[in-house]
Amino acid sequence: MARFSRLEVLNSIVDIGLVPVFYNEDLETAKSIVAACRAGGAKVVEFTNRGDNAYRVFSELVQHFAKADPSVILGVGSVVDAGTAALYISSGANFVVGPILNEDIARVCNRRKVAYSPGCGSASEISAAEEMGVEIVKVFPGGEVGGPNFVKAVLGPCPWTRIMPTGGVDATEESINAWFKAGVAAVGIGSNLITKDIVASGNWDALSSKTAQVLGFIRKARGKNLFEGVEHVGLYPTATATGKDIAEWYGQVFGFQVKEGNSSFFASSTGPGRIEIMKAGNPGAHVAIRVSDFEAAVEALKAKGIELENFRISPTTKAAYLRQTDPAGNIVHILWMA
Repeated sequence: MARFSRLEVLNSIVDIGLVPVFYNEDLETAKSIVAACRAGGAKVVEFTNRGDNAYRVFSELVQHFAKADPSVILGVGSVVDAGTAALYISSGANFVVGPILNEDIARVCNRRKVAYSPGCGSASEISAAEEMGVEIVKVFPGGEVGGPNFVKAVLGPCPWTRIMPTGGVDATEESINAWFKAGVAAVGIGSNLITKDIVASGNWDALSSKTAQVLGFIRKARGKNLFEGVEHVGLYPTATATGKDIAEWYGQVFGFQVKEGNSSFFASSTGPGRIEIMKAGNPGAHVAIRVSDFEAAVEALKAKGIELENFRISPTTKAAYLRQTDPAGNIVHILWMA
């Protein structure tokens, strides 16, 4: 059964803009591929139904990431019949993708509230898919049906259509820019991203870096800022109030949920942004600026003469502190979260 709702899946695909696509018969290799894509910022991943007993590998993959990283959204691709779709949905698929449009698959997916993205190659097929409840239409093969010009042509009379091309999308800035400027909602990239060389060598850091680079191209094509906004504000205890006192106050007054960590408390609600309340430290404040691309953010700050220190790097979090404070003496750091 799918762990994510159809709305969550569709919104994640559109927000991120990239769905890595792959098949590997070896479970451990498949785990490494998904983890590397996730570390690069792509949490929605398509596992294609290509080999014998592929669903067994997929099922194990779903069970693994449900515990190892519950944020990962796994779906299945290359599905051409309703029986296979039902098998993968029962194995935990959160979305179903296919190279063709199949009404029976649409019925199965709709019955289980699972997103279906069929392959379409004409305006008539796209229209038929939307009549079946499809929200994001896969254009396949993307390059052969007309590339970005095909997307522009379809969106002219049908601006409500959401298109995700697969096939014909390269992991280059030129290709990404062309597709997104044409108006795609997202792109699926297979062997141009998860290359044979990377898989053969097991260079998962290279795959993470390449994934992050492609996401950077997407953000640039969409005109998104490198510095996305305030992720959290940090407060410190005083002589009259401990960190716990401050955290509990925000919980009582605003109904914020308070979570305790090793060195601080975090208070947050259902909207964006958090308050971090430190358990120790000098009175004052610090500000965490969320960035869309950590490495690019570091280089951009260096170009402005800003020095950074105290780098803290993990697979899902990257942070660094500005050596200089703001004019009021507040500490500032940048933060990337997968």
